[in-house]
Amino acid sequence: MRAAVLYGTAGSLVLSALVAAPAGGAPRWPGSRATAETLGTEIAAERASKEGIRFGACPKEEGLPGSLQCGTVTVPLDYAHPDGRRIKLTVSRIKATGKSPAKGKIARQGALVYNPGGPGASGMAFPLIGHVPGWKRIAAAYDLVGYAPRGVNRSAPLSCQDSRRFPQGPTEAPTYPSERYKRERVARAKAYASGCAKRSGGRLRHYHSLNNARDLDVLRAALGEPRLTFMGASYGTYFGALYATMFPSHVRRMVFDSAVNPAPGQIWYRNNLDQSAAFEGRWTDFRVWMALHHKTYGLGDSAENVLRSYERARARLAAEPAGGTVGPGQLHGTFLQAAYFDDYWPSRAQALSAYLKGDPKPLVRLAGPHPEAAAGRENADAVYTAVECNDAPWPTNWRVWDRDNTRLARTAPFETWANVWTNLPCAYWPVPRQRPLDVRTGPGELAPTLILAAERDAATPYGGALELHRRLSGSVLVTEQDAGTHGLAGGPNMCVNGYLETYLLEGRLPAGEAGCAPRPEPLPKGPGGRSAKGQAAPYLH
Repeated sequence: MRAAVLYGTAGSLVLSALVAAPAGGAPRWPGSRATAETLGTEIAAERASKEGIRFGACPKEEGLPGSLQCGTVTVPLDYAHPDGRRIKLTVSRIKATGKSPAKGKIARQGALVYNPGGPGASGMAFPLIGHVPGWKRIAAAYDLVGYAPRGVNRSAPLSCQDSRRFPQGPTEAPTYPSERYKRERVARAKAYASGCAKRSGGRLRHYHSLNNARDLDVLRAALGEPRLTFMGASYGTYFGALYATMFPSHVRRMVFDSAVNPAPGQIWYRNNLDQSAAFEGRWTDFRVWMALHHKTYGLGDSAENVLRSYERARARLAAEPAGGTVGPGQLHGTFLQAAYFDDYWPSRAQALSAYLKGDPKPLVRLAGPHPEAAAGRENADAVYTAVECNDAPWPTNWRVWDRDNTRLARTAPFETWANVWTNLPCAYWPVPRQRPLDVRTGPGELAPTLILAAERDAATPYGGALELHRRLSGSVLVTEQDAGTHGLAGGPNMCVNGYLETYLLEGRLPAGEAGCAPRPEPLPKGPGGRSAKGQAAPYLH
C-alpha cells in the first residue's frame, strides 16, 4: 500500500475471483482476453530472455551515484497484444560483491529484486542498501536490483494534473468535514479522475497490479533468472502475492515485508477502512509516548492532554498558517508520517512543542512545501490512483462513502477523512476495472516464503499478514510483537534481520510462526536535536 512511502492510503470492494493455475504453469483464467494475456506474458518473457538488459552508467536525471548501473527492460503496454505498443521500465543494479565481512568469499546466488511499495514508489535507489553494514552478506551473494514500475518516473510516466498546480499548502484537513467541504472534495475528485483520463488517454487502463506482476516476470527473464528472488514491501507484497499465484513455479524465494491483506473482497475499499481504523491506534501510541516525555515536550501528561495540544495547534494554523505555507493539512500529513515510522516521533513532538511555544521554524522545516519535488509527487499520486482504481470495482455512490466513513470517524477520526479524499477519484474512474485475483497456493505449489509483520502496523494492519499466511501454503510468518513501524527488513531489530538473512542466504525458515521482541522506542529529542540523555536521537530520517 502506498502508505509507507508516499503518505497515502488504499482501499476497495468485493468481486468474484479469478482462477489460479496448478503448480508448474501459468494461470488459467476464463475468457479469451485472460488467455491472451497469459500467452502474451510468455512471449514477452521469452523475448526479454533473449535481449537481456544492457547495463551501463545511469542517466543524470536519475540522480544516482556512479556505483550503480542502469538499464531498461521492454514490456508490452497490453499483454493481450504483446507485439503492439511497448514501454520501457528503468532498472538499476549493483552486482554481487562475492565478499562477506565475516566469511570472506561467498558464492553468488543470483539477483534479488526489490519493490518498495506505493503504488507509485521507485526502487531505483535500492541497490545502495548493499553499502549498509547489515546488508553486506546479502550484497555479497546477490546482485541487488531495483526498478521503477510502469508509470513511475521514467518508466512510461503517468500524470493526472499539471505539476505546476500541485498543491503546496496551506490546506484544510477537517476532522469532521461539513457538507459544503464534502461537496467541494467530490467535485475535486471528479476533476482529478477526468484529468487522469485526459492526460493519459487509452493507456491508462493498463496500469494495474496484474500487469505489475506480469512485468515482474518479464524482468526476471531479462535478468537471466530461471526463478525469481523478490522482496516486496507494503503494496509490493500485494503484487508479489499475485506473482506467486500466477507464476508459482517461477519463484525461488520471496519476502513479504508488511503485508497487504490480499483477499479479493478487501481490494481496495475495505482495506482503506481497516487502515483508517488502525491508524487511530497508532496515533494513540504516539500520543502516549509524548505524554511519557511531558518533561521534554510540555505537550501534556496524558494522551488526552496531548490531543488537546495538537488540536490547539490545528486551530492556530487554520487561523494563520505557519510561514504562510503550513496549515492543518500539512500538520496532519507530517504527523501521519509518524504513524508509519516511530523513528519520526521525536522530531514531530519537538516541532509541535516549539510551535506552541512560539517558534514555528521546526514545523515549517518538516511540513513546509518542497516545490522542487512537486513533479515527482504528482507522478507518484497519479500512479497510485491509477493502479488502485484500475485494480477493482469501488463504490460509485457517494452516499456509500459518506455513510461508511461518517460511522468510522466516530471512533477513528485521525485519518478517516483524509483517507477518503485520497481515494475518492476511484468512485468516478473513467476506465474499466480489473477483477481481483484470488491469491492462493496449495501444498507444494510454491517454494516456502517469508512474511514479516509488525503487530501494531497501521498502514498494513496485522490481519493482512495473517490472511496472506493462510493463503500461501508453506509460508512462515515472523512477527515483531507490540511494535508498529511499517517496514521491518533491514531495520534496527536484529531478531527480524536474522530470520531475513538466514532465509535469503540459506533458504531456511523457522519451523513455525516466530516472534521477535519489539525494537526500543525512540528516545525523546530536545530543542538542540539531542536526546534527553545528551546523545543524538536514534535512527532519525
